[in-house]
Amino acid sequence: MNRAGQYITALGGIAGYKAYRPNPLPPFPEIEIDAEMVALLSKAHNFLGKLDMTSELIPDMNLFLSAYVRKEALLSSQIEGTQATLEDVLNPNVDVAVNLEVNDVVNYVNALNYAIGKMKELPVCNRLLCDVHRVLMQGVRGQEKNPGEFRRSQNWIGSSNSNLQTARYVPPTVEDMQTAMSDLEKFINDYDMDILLKTALVHYQFETVHPFLDGNGRVGRMLITLMLLADGILRRPVLYLSLYLKTNRIEYYDRLSEVRTKGNYEQWIKFFLHGIIETCDDGIKTIESINSLVRSDEEKLVKKTETVSKVFDYIKEHPIISIGGAATALGLSYNGVSGAVKKMVEAGILNETTTKARDRIFEYSGYIDILKSGT
Repeated sequence: MNRAGQYITALGGIAGYKAYRPNPLPPFPEIEIDAEMVALLSKAHNFLGKLDMTSELIPDMNLFLSAYVRKEALLSSQIEGTQATLEDVLNPNVDVAVNLEVNDVVNYVNALNYAIGKMKELPVCNRLLCDVHRVLMQGVRGQEKNPGEFRRSQNWIGSSNSNLQTARYVPPTVEDMQTAMSDLEKFINDYDMDILLKTALVHYQFETVHPFLDGNGRVGRMLITLMLLADGILRRPVLYLSLYLKTNRIEYYDRLSEVRTKGNYEQWIKFFLHGIIETCDDGIKTIESINSLVRSDEEKLVKKTETVSKVFDYIKEHPIISIGGAATALGLSYNGVSGAVKKMVEAGILNETTTKARDRIFEYSGYIDILKSGT
């Protein structure tokens, strides 16, 4: 018997279909930790430590995180088919209420920030995941699919014209899903094992159970970050695997499938650990590049006024701005912000991206170029 689970027949007759019934975690027999996995675990922990330390050394890290989280939100949404660009997401003139693509991304940011705040009072649990899902699905495509609630009907994964009999994968029945999510919550909070092994297993199990009618991929990827924050191995939300999973999307799906069909957790865990290492390395380089750029640009702004300093801090969080929007957000005069922006344009820090006289848009191009990698 497959140690990960088995397909069961649901319903009968011509309406019958095969749904997956996962076994609870941890796997039995237990994970085989060979020399390759030991080396990957050691390297992944080492890189996570470096990433965490790097994030602590940046004085304006919270400003950087605001933009960095939006990049993650975009990448995670792109995996689900969202066509928005990073410039769309950062542009203050894009109407979120009209542009549903951007709204998907904004909701992801809101859901992640909500989860991080909520974790001060809740562990990683089903209630937290449902609350996060409610925020994620608010006012976007899929909002009719029971936001904030586990599904009450059968779902499936496949092409748009597939059904329960022809789908690529059919997650557990509603009854089995409820049992599996209860078991998963216990595993997350009551079982002691290496946090990276645990997080790899939890992500696999969540995606296999597919407890929501929509948004499972985004919640499942967010769950990786939440697990690491809850453990304390990361102090700030600076690790996101969406770029790695987007780049290796077919392999990602194939490896999840191999666990279900063959019980081979080990190959999935190694793939996941490679993702942690690659993502940490990319995160460290991104943070160092941003820090170097900001320091260099600060040196260009000799004899900074208080207004220039405030606007410069603002563009680290909002690298695409309008003068009126920045003035309102900072509580400064239009003319004061206009003068600060002019100085930054002259210093080569900001570039104007519009040709019209009103509602002019300026972008911190060097900053955006670093963030755009992979999008």
